[in-house]
This record gives sequence, structure tokens and C-alpha cells, in this order.
Amino acid sequence: MRIVIPGGTGQIGRMLDRALTDEGHEVLVLTRRPSRDQEIYWDGRSLGRWTDAIEGADAVVNLAGRSVDCRYTEENQRDMLDSRVHSARAVGRAIAGARRPPRVWLQMSTATIYTHTYGTPHDEADGVIGGGEPDVPRYWDRSVRIARAWEREQTDAATPHTRRVALRCAMVMSPDRGGAFDRLVRLARTGFGGPIDGGAQYMSWIHDQDLVRAVRFLIDREDLTGPVNLAAPAPLPQRVFMQTIRRAKGIPVGLPATRWMAELGAFALRSDTELLLKSRAVVPGRLVEAGFGFEHPHWPAAAADLLRRMRREPALR
Repeated sequence: MRIVIPGGTGQIGRMLDRALTDEGHEVLVLTRRPSRDQEIYWDGRSLGRWTDAIEGADAVVNLAGRSVDCRYTEENQRDMLDSRVHSARAVGRAIAGARRPPRVWLQMSTATIYTHTYGTPHDEADGVIGGGEPDVPRYWDRSVRIARAWEREQTDAATPHTRRVALRCAMVMSPDRGGAFDRLVRLARTGFGGPIDGGAQYMSWIHDQDLVRAVRFLIDREDLTGPVNLAAPAPLPQRVFMQTIRRAKGIPVGLPATRWMAELGAFALRSDTELLLKSRAVVPGRLVEAGFGFEHPHWPAAAADLLRRMRREPALR
């Protein structure tokens, strides 16, 4: 197959590129800074010569968008919105104008679209879209609005001959340097891997190998369209999630952090506490119903596997 990945130079793009290339597929990456033969320049909003890659492709997996690993200022959230909406719109226009449009367009989205909750996990059928929750910072609503606008660009695109799937992705856990798991392990090593603000908030996650397998599954399954949750079937409270990492690393203690301590830490790391404090309880209803089998459904075994790979795959470090 020929698979085009706009925005494919980030963490998820690199892991998909590696896995799909190893399977023998032709992978073309659209990026603002091409540095090798399989990378093609695009600016994330304008049509150009990159549209030739879309012509006759088997699949497009659009991952483009400004990183969420930043302070959620109005300016940064505006950049998040613009980068996602403009890139999805450009991909939609390219597919609409293709003489031989791709069979499927997988569009990255986010599990953050669901409401902050400590109750029943969200699946695609019964999950509640967020916004306006009581007792949370009002700027969290912007993240939901960004996610909804992101998905709307794909839904509204005039691409009747291309199947469309929105990937509502949870946190991806991989052994790669700088990824979410790497940062959590470093936090545990410093002794601060305890509960944050009580630790009751749920963390939804997916093992990197299951993410790749799910994307491959969705490319092949012609009966699946619309939103699909990319998340392991067992979300965990943050305190249990971090306790599992500490146990796997042999770290006996993780100091707790209050909300204001989390604010200070996030400010120092130029990140945002929404990533730590929003309770994301999301489950993969449609994947499970379609017969997808997770190789890493439970966090203790998944964390142990990731730590082993951290030691064995120095090239990713």
C-alpha cells in the first residue's frame, strides 16, 4: 500500500512510519521541514505539489497539528485550533480534487473531546462530549471546542468516495525519548511520581504497538467510519497508574502533589495542568465490537513491556 502521513514527523508519525515501512508499505510523510527522500514539503494549509502524493494513495493518516505540550494560553490554543483545522481542511480539499482519491482518510482527533468525569467511561455510542462542566477551569472548554472543530472539518469535507474515520486518541505510551511514558518514568525517578490532587482523575492510554495495529486495522476495515476511540480497555486513576510505574521500576515512594504544586510544576515545564488533572475515562467500544484484539490491554503488563523496550532499544532513546 501507499500511505500518506501529513504531520508524520512527530512521535506518533515516527512510530507509524517505522512499523508500516517495516511491513513493506510505501510511506510518504508531509512536513514543513523535509529531510529525506520519503518526506514532501507542505505548509499545512495550502494546496501544492504535495497533492500528487494523495492521488491514488491507499490511505491518508493526518496527524498534523501544533503539539499540546505547552502552556494553554489563548495564543497557543489559537495556534492549536488553526493548525488542526487548516491542515484537515487542506487534506479534505486535496482528496476532493483527486481523480483517484484514497480509499480511507484517518484523521487524528483526541480523547479530550469527552467530558471530565470520574464515573462510567466514555465509549463512542454513549460518551458525553465535554464543555461546561462545573468545578473545572473554564479554559478547558477551549480544548473541547478545538477537538470538535477538528473533527467537523473531516465530517464536512466533500469526499464521498473516501471512507473517513476520526481517531479519538488517548495518551500514547511508547519507549521513545521525550514521549509521555518517558516523562512519567523520569518523574517517578525524581520521587514525585505520586498522586496529583488526590490522584482520582482517570488516565486513558494506549500502548504504541496497539496504536499501530489499530491504525492498520482501521485501514483494512471498510465497514468502520466516524469516531473511533484509540484507547486501551482499562483506564486507571492517576494514583494507580503512577504506582504501577513505580513498582515496575522498584521505586518505593512517590510524593503526592497538590493542585497548586502541579500548577508550579507545569509552569516550570512549560506545559499545562489540564494534561494532568482532567479525568479522561475512555474505552474502545467500536474497536472491541469490530473484533480488534489488544495485545496490551492492562497497564501493569504494558508498563513492564515498555520498560524492557527502553533498555533494549537504545536507538529510540
